[in-house]
Amino acid sequence: MTAADAAAPARVIPLDLAPEEFRRLGHELVDQVADFLGSLRDRPVTPGEPPAEIRALLGRQALPRTGTAPDRLLPETARLLFEHSLFNGHPRFMGYITSSAAPIGLLGDFLAAAVNANVGGWELSPMASEIEAQTVRWIAELVGYPAGCGGLLVSGGNMANFVCFLAGRRAALGEAARTAGTHAGGRPLRVYASAATHTWIQKAADLFGLGTDAIRWIPTDGAERLRADVLRECIRQDRDRGDRPLMVIGTAGTVSTGAVDPLRELAEICRAHDLWFHVDGAYGAPAAVLPDAPDDLHALDLADSLSVDPHKWLYAPLEAGCVLVREPERLSDAFAYAPDYYRFDVEGEERPINYHELGPQNSRGFRALKVWLGLRQAGREGYARMIGDDCRLAASLHRHVSAHPELEAGTRGLSIVTFRYVPPALRGVGGAESYLNALNEALLAQLKTGGELFVTNAVLDGRFLLRACIVNFRTTEADVATIPEIVARVGRRVDADLRPGRND
Repeated sequence: MTAADAAAPARVIPLDLAPEEFRRLGHELVDQVADFLGSLRDRPVTPGEPPAEIRALLGRQALPRTGTAPDRLLPETARLLFEHSLFNGHPRFMGYITSSAAPIGLLGDFLAAAVNANVGGWELSPMASEIEAQTVRWIAELVGYPAGCGGLLVSGGNMANFVCFLAGRRAALGEAARTAGTHAGGRPLRVYASAATHTWIQKAADLFGLGTDAIRWIPTDGAERLRADVLRECIRQDRDRGDRPLMVIGTAGTVSTGAVDPLRELAEICRAHDLWFHVDGAYGAPAAVLPDAPDDLHALDLADSLSVDPHKWLYAPLEAGCVLVREPERLSDAFAYAPDYYRFDVEGEERPINYHELGPQNSRGFRALKVWLGLRQAGREGYARMIGDDCRLAASLHRHVSAHPELEAGTRGLSIVTFRYVPPALRGVGGAESYLNALNEALLAQLKTGGELFVTNAVLDGRFLLRACIVNFRTTEADVATIPEIVARVGRRVDADLRPGRND
């Protein structure tokens, strides 16, 4: 050490924590989280507070000039989150398809952040890269996708579908798609999806140069499945017109009803017309692990690409989506570039996995760890048991709703049930549909903020229905059995407000 070094002031690091302080703070926070998880059932699903109240809790002050001690910050922040959040891990959260998060996944995120691996290049993240590769293989095995596929983890279903869409576009149009873009085809491009497809398809067509007019919306049958006969005719008409069909989107578990498209037949159509076949299995694909799953779920291996969301039916904490592509090179064809500043090759017989070549991100977090830990903890049999339980609870809910005199059952698919509240005096009354839609829409608003139950909606054949989706290992038969009376009780109150002079 030089004299100048000795005279230099010690560096002040406001964000660092000594090991003992980190240990103390961490133990205290883990205790708080454990107490929170243990109390979920006794809490409201949501406090139902309006935006103004939540914003008032944080205030409008400017960025603090000086810092705050972490032993004050962490308990304060935990209280804010535990007292003012919607809890998708609550046993009566049955709204958007976000599952209860496995506790081991919480710990996995903690461990992943400690290492802070950048899973973009293998040399930056050797073990993390290999764990991600194993996670992708295990997800493929779980859902019955070919073992030699390629894939990676991304943020969720939208991004997984986007990556598959871009891989399919590149495969169909060739290298020119990367230079000339969608003009490389020379003809208007067409993609085919059912009217029940998630809105990611509009985003993809918009963002990636096709435009939403490129989408051919194929109607569904009475079970909300894409009509293959109409698809065949639409492809024929487009070809006769001089357009270029590009890909077909099948859905394994639609958002509104859990319907599974006729995937085997769609695969045959795609083979006959040399089209890319993508399956959006973000929600429903994991149900392929069940022996009694819809037969078309056992045809996922026929897809050129498949999306799966571990933060849906694999119970991983947000965020985690998975891309699976039958031919691994399709991903590097679509995404790999080799700038001079990347030198990620490693000496050895096997080429390393550099995930920046397989998707849109360069710097990537270690998303795979929480999913990998869950797969190891539960195993195939554990997931089959939990997913099967969710489906059985949905079937039970459908029976309870069907038996209630003030409720009308709708659809049931996978773990999704639709139904609505119908006052007894209006059951079977002609011309009541408009009122029943308004009533159930107002009822849903009350349920969403009431804290007892959180569901969402579906609109089927012009009817506004309540929609419950069970992807929650905390939900029990007792929870399901309480739902009809919760809905009926709130429905009576809303009906009284909307029809003050009713006589039922």
